[in-house]
Amino acid sequence: MASTVTESRPGYGQLLRTPRAWTFLLPGFAARQPFAMLTISIVLLVQHTTGSYGAAGAVSAVTGVSMALFAPFSGKLADRFGQRAVLVPGVLVHSASVITLTVLALSDAPLWALFVAAVPAGASTPQIGPMVRARWGVKLQGSPLATTAAAFESVTDELTFVLGPLVATALCTGVDPSAGLLTEAGLTLIGGLLFAAQKGTQPKPSSHVEGHARVEHVSALRVPGIRVLIVTFLGIGAVFGGMQVSLAAFTESIGEPGLNGVLYGTFAAGNMLSGVVCGAIAWKVSPQRRLVVAYAALTLMASGLWAAHSAPLLAGLGLLVGVCIAPALITGYTLVDKLVAPTGRTEAFTWLTGAVALGQAAAVTVAGQLEDRFWDGAGFLVPLGGTALALAVLVTLRSRLVPKAPGRTVARGVGHRQPVTVD
Repeated sequence: MASTVTESRPGYGQLLRTPRAWTFLLPGFAARQPFAMLTISIVLLVQHTTGSYGAAGAVSAVTGVSMALFAPFSGKLADRFGQRAVLVPGVLVHSASVITLTVLALSDAPLWALFVAAVPAGASTPQIGPMVRARWGVKLQGSPLATTAAAFESVTDELTFVLGPLVATALCTGVDPSAGLLTEAGLTLIGGLLFAAQKGTQPKPSSHVEGHARVEHVSALRVPGIRVLIVTFLGIGAVFGGMQVSLAAFTESIGEPGLNGVLYGTFAAGNMLSGVVCGAIAWKVSPQRRLVVAYAALTLMASGLWAAHSAPLLAGLGLLVGVCIAPALITGYTLVDKLVAPTGRTEAFTWLTGAVALGQAAAVTVAGQLEDRFWDGAGFLVPLGGTALALAVLVTLRSRLVPKAPGRTVARGVGHRQPVTVD
């Protein structure tokens, strides 16, 4: 039975008083910023050094595709060998790769060299969000606060998507074009190592589980509902990527590049505000219906971006687009808990974060080409196209988001061969 909103609000305070929670929340928040900072930092630096949004979008796309392809693999390795074993070498490789990419860009290296450096930079991006969710699972096993933790993490993800690009844009435009990437590398290294040092809160690696209790995971990708959510999150990534490139191009075209941070901040404000509200509400409407409604609203709001020819109008539309993103993201993450057994959720979360990265990568590439070849603001067609296509898939296949009846197999133990029911 759904509780009232007033009952749900004290849950956040109680959640944050969980013993030792802050030991992984604070470094985790710093370490998860690279996911949101990397793409826009690359776009702004490479565009500055090459003068082409198309080239900038292509390099950023290589990073995003690499991130999306390796994210589920990283999640599986963390489940098997432990988060620390994956994070420590990962953050070292990531920081070195990002610094290398920055030096190459500033040295006017050929485009192919930037592509080469972008591959390890994206592949090694730490998957902190799913790891934090897994740690909450350890701390709150069997607790009614588990649902509150899921909402809190969704809001934190929203805040990451908001603050990361905003900080990166401010650094690149107000300090130095390379400042965004260098800051991203530093946050990854410091935050990632501090997060990895909190060994007491990480889930027990499956490789340490003895013989008959060891669990063989069926890939979350085999769950039909997860595949629908991946397409949905691809469309959301298209909004982030399209907005980042198109806002930068728009403000430059009107001779006010400093407005880029203001416009993106307005978009971010709507996103963050609705994220906080959605995380606090105890919804009575089914998450499947909420997702369809939120996504339809997102598509509708994105449809007017390309026609906005003034900064105030674009700020207003950006605010509305941001307001519509948070409900879709939060509901999508919530559905994972209903569709996937606990043993497969970390991987499922990495598929969704990877989908956002892949959609963002494709969006910055296409938007960059549109901005280079057509009119200023043509890149805003990308959020519309991405969300419209994803909405069509979501509406057509929405029945797959309904959890299967108890008894359907999602993951099974090797020794017992017994099905595990979906929560």
